[in-house]
Amino acid sequence: MGLWALSIKLDIPLRNGLMGLVHKTRLLKFQPPPKYRKHWHSDITVTCQNLLLTVQKLDLASFLKKKKKPGMATVKSRKEKGGEATKEESIVFETSKGVETITSFDKMGIKDELLRGIYEYGFEKPSAIQQRAVLPIIKGRDVIAQAQSGTGKSSMIAVTVCQIVDTSKREVQALIVSPTRELASQTGKVILAIGGFINIQAHSCIGGQSLGEDIRKLEHGVHVVSGTPGRVVDMIKQRALRTREVKLLVLDESDEMLSQGFKEKIYEIYRYLPPTIQVVLISATLPNEILEITNKFMTDPVRILVKRDELTLEVISNCLVSVYHGKTVLKLVDWLTEKMRMSKFTVSSMHGDMPQKERDAIMGEFRTATTRVLITTDVWARGIDVQQANHGDKSLKMMMMMMVSLVINYDLPNNRELYIHRIGRSGRFGRKGVAINFVRDDDIKILRDIEQYYSTQIDEMPTNVGDLI
Repeated sequence: MGLWALSIKLDIPLRNGLMGLVHKTRLLKFQPPPKYRKHWHSDITVTCQNLLLTVQKLDLASFLKKKKKPGMATVKSRKEKGGEATKEESIVFETSKGVETITSFDKMGIKDELLRGIYEYGFEKPSAIQQRAVLPIIKGRDVIAQAQSGTGKSSMIAVTVCQIVDTSKREVQALIVSPTRELASQTGKVILAIGGFINIQAHSCIGGQSLGEDIRKLEHGVHVVSGTPGRVVDMIKQRALRTREVKLLVLDESDEMLSQGFKEKIYEIYRYLPPTIQVVLISATLPNEILEITNKFMTDPVRILVKRDELTLEVISNCLVSVYHGKTVLKLVDWLTEKMRMSKFTVSSMHGDMPQKERDAIMGEFRTATTRVLITTDVWARGIDVQQANHGDKSLKMMMMMMVSLVINYDLPNNRELYIHRIGRSGRFGRKGVAINFVRDDDIKILRDIEQYYSTQIDEMPTNVGDLI
């Protein structure tokens, strides 16, 4: 039985409104064990609405004043801060010997025009994973790079791809494969933005789009393709995507890509690529079984890994709420959308069966705050950054990461690695985040497994949600 989660995300800066992301789930009511009955609620929907309203009313002005302007993750030393280590400092990288730590984009040997694009985009200093991974990739090494959500993995892909590509050749030279349409599309947009001054041409090959449009774009000539496994394979087989000049293969969210659902497609893509292909795997989690698979198509890879016991959740406060067990509600997306609208929330809903254009339009409404709450499937928990753009200024440096503060899991994931992907939508770039988990009595074992795996403790939710912020 698949487990889904309901996550509600709030945009802290909006004092008179709220931003939300609600993941598709089963509506459950369940009896808590005696130890966890203190904060049980008989109606989960009412509980979620109350949490939304509670956080909406919180006075977070003092909290916001302490926060730096969003941008590339910047790390201050303990001496500079005079206190505890930051999130980035708490990550201990188990890297291969000889890997340099480059603390400035200027010192990475990056093209001047690309540097201009990086700074124009709003980045100032590379994050910890970028400081270690960019240079080996640029030098042509196979790389396994692991970092938590929000530490700059997508922009690392964009920087390295833009540096490696020869824009004088109108051939596909870099291929990026992602598990979801939205992640593939987002990566393509970041590449176009950062590579604007070098005139890089990138196209997203994803399901739900016209095959004819993909073929037309590829025949016209692009330097980079960012796509999903199925569509990429289709384009290769139709000979629209020529692979003879491809020199870099990037597998984003590689733990998902190499799982049972995508492994065969990845191997099929790999068989069409030149034997000298450079392979880069990037993900928030890299379990041992995934690392074993990489031995089949990587050569002496540089490993830039976060130790398992260092995959901490320090920036995200985790707590639990116990509730009663009851029936599953059919057609939950439509039902929950109606309930939230009755509670005066501006809501839209989305799922994987919708046409891609409709999904893009709905996501656009959410990014621009036209829609306050988005009800969608769990796939959106992985690797998607929700950004707001200032439409009065087309400059991408005006784009800002939404300050998501709260994620609510209706159900715990049956995969402990997925937990960090779900709650990683909050607490991004070192900002404070809160994760609230609704648990049944038979979820306690999973909860304790998550606690042990990430070396954290998940306590009962305090009466005042503001105490967590």
